Amino acid sequence: MSDTLNILSVVSSANTESSVTRKLSQKLIDTLTTKNGGASVVVRDLNNAIEFIDESWVGANYTAPEQRSEAQKARLALSDELVAELQAADVIVIGAPIYNFSVPATLKAWIDLVARAGVTFRYTENGPEGLLKGKKAYVVLTSGGVPLGSAVDYNSPYLKQFLAFVGITDVEFIAADGLMTKGEEAVAAAEQAIEAVA
Repeated sequence: MSDTLNILSVVSSANTESSVTRKLSQKLIDTLTTKNGGASVVVRDLNNAIEFIDESWVGANYTAPEQRSEAQKARLALSDELVAELQAADVIVIGAPIYNFSVPATLKAWIDLVARAGVTFRYTENGPEGLLKGKKAYVVLTSGGVPLGSAVDYNSPYLKQFLAFVGITDVEFIAADGLMTKGEEAVAAAEQAIEAVA
């Protein structure tokens, strides 16, 4: 890691002022910053100008970099920016509320934009190899009723699989699940877990 801790905050909650995910993610970032004597923080709010991949994006992505047209380079510009943020980060904090048993569409769009063969992972004779090694990820997960790790939680296993796919295997989940029934009790448990982070 660099002398200054570089934190990337990926925010995917559709809510802003009322978002528990956003508040807990910020508390985690504040805690990490304090415990590390400071940090550089980049916030990527996926409510702002995230895009979905399409045929033109796929065509540009699978064209050799030196052969891309100016239009293809422009099509990949946001993806390049998102990848650079990931590459520069020592710690990634992903705010991931459970929407209908899985991740928000904006977070899936971000995943599609940063999963780049030859850039964030590569294919080898032994299967795919992640290229973003040596990083720590925290996933701040919230839900109205779906318990973390339950049979209907398709959020946490998916994120764990994706992060490992790009080389990030040190992943810690901090959950405020069951908010509709446990309310402040769930939030307090998540805050306690945040206070305990290294």
